[in-house]
Amino acid sequence: MTEKNKTQELPIFMKTITGVLPASFDVLHVPLAIENADAHLLYVKTVVDGSVLQQTIIKPFYEMTDATKFAAYVKGMPNRIEIPATDELLTLLVSGFVLVYVEDTYSLLEVRRLGNTERGETIAETTIHGPQLALSEDLETNISIVRQNYHQVSLYVESQQLNDKGNTSIAIIYDEQAVNLEALRKVKEKLDFLDEPLIQSAGELAVRLTNRRFTLFPTWIVTERPDRIVYNLTGGKVIILVDNSPFAIVLPVVFVDLMVSMEENYHSYFVSLYNTLLGWFGLMFCLVLPALYVAVTAYSPEVLRTELTLSIAGSRIGVPYPSYIEAFIMLIFVELLTEASVRLPRSINAAATTVGGLIIGTAATEAALASNILIMVIAIVAISTFVIPINELGFVVRVCRLFLIIFTTLFGLTGLVSGMLLLILHLTNLDSFGEPYLRIGWTSKRREKKVTLK
Repeated sequence: MTEKNKTQELPIFMKTITGVLPASFDVLHVPLAIENADAHLLYVKTVVDGSVLQQTIIKPFYEMTDATKFAAYVKGMPNRIEIPATDELLTLLVSGFVLVYVEDTYSLLEVRRLGNTERGETIAETTIHGPQLALSEDLETNISIVRQNYHQVSLYVESQQLNDKGNTSIAIIYDEQAVNLEALRKVKEKLDFLDEPLIQSAGELAVRLTNRRFTLFPTWIVTERPDRIVYNLTGGKVIILVDNSPFAIVLPVVFVDLMVSMEENYHSYFVSLYNTLLGWFGLMFCLVLPALYVAVTAYSPEVLRTELTLSIAGSRIGVPYPSYIEAFIMLIFVELLTEASVRLPRSINAAATTVGGLIIGTAATEAALASNILIMVIAIVAISTFVIPINELGFVVRVCRLFLIIFTTLFGLTGLVSGMLLLILHLTNLDSFGEPYLRIGWTSKRREKKVTLK
């Protein structure tokens, strides 16, 4: 066998790995040879950064012209890890690692092609005075963002891969001195026993971490804001970052956390208090107002002043449907407009939904399908929904107000009160990773010593 053929031939272990990998066009074996030195590279081209590979591995090999020196150079590289078990090795190769053989030694180097590391502006949680840049879609970049905003030696970051088909990488971040250990343990247990075929985003992982299938209320927050992440780290929460997702998961979460807007931290006390009260009033309006309209007009008009009762009755002259059907029709129109505003291109969604709302409101009034009072109620409800700072809670409220309308239709004002009591009882029975859902605040004991979790 000639010297050239010896150089081209794969080492035994590398040949075994190549046999297990699929015969894909991007699975490459690259032999390197110069004078008396030779080396072998095995990697997947489409997930490896070619320029980094050229500058850190291939170019130094030809500059050193000595296999012993190159082997020592590879062993000292900061992105080198020890060779793991075969199954884990295959996973690392298809995620951007390079297997290097030189001087009868195998090394595994991380030369991954990074995803989208650019930071866009906040879209789902906008503020006026707060930071305007959101997270990126690269896991390591997001970890760096958190560390740049939270300069504490007690900040702990754990890396983990989920047992799904994508081997999704996640990072668990918490402050060791502030975190609630019991909540952290439950979060880790749920991640370890997670049995899902594929996880592609932070929102999907957050839903899968909740065992209760029939509860509407979220026990997590999915956020794109670094300042909200730091705010919750200080409060002892656990943060989960997911690779290829520009959002982070905050756990555990109580009901009050869903009504916290980061804008409140950038104003004076009384302005923040005023904005907070507006948020709570908006929550009550969009939840109760449609059902209250049905209860008053259909069952208990005597609870209002005579002038207001006559005004409502006069506005409903010619309306052919009972008030609950009238309310259902208009709420469905509002839901359609809301969903259209989300899915339409940004350049036309504002104009389309505004014109659509005006046309529907005017046409419904002129066609006697809805009263003027109900149009005003629906407008207040639609605006109040957008005052809720966390989108997940806004979605829940949109479903719960239909539930209250059904109860009110069946039992009148008593049904409205009973429906609200049932919601409160449901919230009382909920917990978020061991924390009562209706807990007013979050408290955690400071720890002086480092705690090791097994």
